Amino acid sequence: MNERLLTRRRLLAAAGAMAATVGWQGQLSAQALLPTPAQTTGPFYPVAIPADADADLVVVAGGVPYRGGETVDLAGRVLDRNGVALGSATIEIWQCDARGYYHHPNDRGGRADPAFQGFGRAAADAAGRYAFRTIKPVAYSGRAPHIHVRVLAPGRRPFVTQMYVAGDPANERDALYARARREAPGATIAVDFDPTPGSASARWRATFDIVLA
Repeated sequence: MNERLLTRRRLLAAAGAMAATVGWQGQLSAQALLPTPAQTTGPFYPVAIPADADADLVVVAGGVPYRGGETVDLAGRVLDRNGVALGSATIEIWQCDARGYYHHPNDRGGRADPAFQGFGRAAADAAGRYAFRTIKPVAYSGRAPHIHVRVLAPGRRPFVTQMYVAGDPANERDALYARARREAPGATIAVDFDPTPGSASARWRATFDIVLA
């Protein structure tokens, strides 16, 4: 079977499993949800979108499998404040490699591992679900572990935020994390990374639902 088709099936299966675990519904609650706080795009959004920009960041087309980080199945939904799915959204993520380097010419000489894609895109399905396979984020100078997230939804301005690792001690020393907590108390910006013993796909799984105001 084609490796990309197999990877896509694995990602969709991971998203479906998480949906079942947390009991996703077409409408989550009669009460308004807290919007995900917007955060800075940062200096390392790609200068040019890479040729391989799919949802599996640990397999680069024409390269060798990435061995430098702890793999994660990351999934979630894109919703509005009423819990209604935004099924036509495009989700982008980008992050540093396991040594703390971005694929960007301004990040200390472009030292990022070429076996790690560093950027990916996924299309939400009709229920707003998306899924990626990537690595657990790591800290680097001045920043807690995080993954940048950008959402493009029809009729809305591009939305950018950052997702953090729940319980990581570096969170409380991160100025951007602290600012988001002050400006949007109670909103979810840090998520649990749960181990997946025996999984052939990833060592961890994480769920990050994105609520657009």
